[in-house]
Amino acid sequence: QVQLVESGGGLVQPGGSLRLSCAASGIIFSTYGMAWFRRNFGKPLDLVARINGDGTTTYADSVKGRFIISRDNAENTVDLQMNSLKPEDTADYYCAAARNDEPFKYDYWGQGIQVTVSS
Repeated sequence: QVQLVESGGGLVQPGGSLRLSCAASGIIFSTYGMAWFRRNFGKPLDLVARINGDGTTTYADSVKGRFIISRDNAENTVDLQMNSLKPEDTADYYCAAARNDEPFKYDYWGQGIQVTVSS
């Protein structure tokens, strides 16, 4: 059974930092690209960042220079370090996994975790 479990969300003030973590089980982790998506109320699901099995990364323009995605293939985890947070970063964040040979087909999703940026 495949599971993606997010942790690390919460409330943070503008300008602050949070680190999200996603623990994966039930997949051969290194053969999957891992991504973080987010959805704010009433808006579509957006890709925030992705890291492929070879470590190459992609970021949404809105988070470039502020967020860093990383993975630990030994621990089967993918993290999202979020710095200089803005109120518009408030959203539910989801971890997702796509096979390296089908990078746009996300087979597995976490349950989501809430991030609120507010003073």
